[in-house]
Amino acid sequence: MAKQNYSFEKRQKEIAKKKKKEEKRLKKSGVDESQPQDDQPINDNDAE
Repeated sequence: MAKQNYSFEKRQKEIAKKKKKEEKRLKKSGVDESQPQDDQPINDNDAE
């Protein structure tokens, strides 16, 4: 029988936790995830 890869499982849990935390942060900041990133306002520095 194959040995179980616990480090892979741990990494997957960490990735899921980071994703959930990022989604929560975006929700708190009022950014809707369904909006494409191109619709973000342009900074004054970019217009020059």
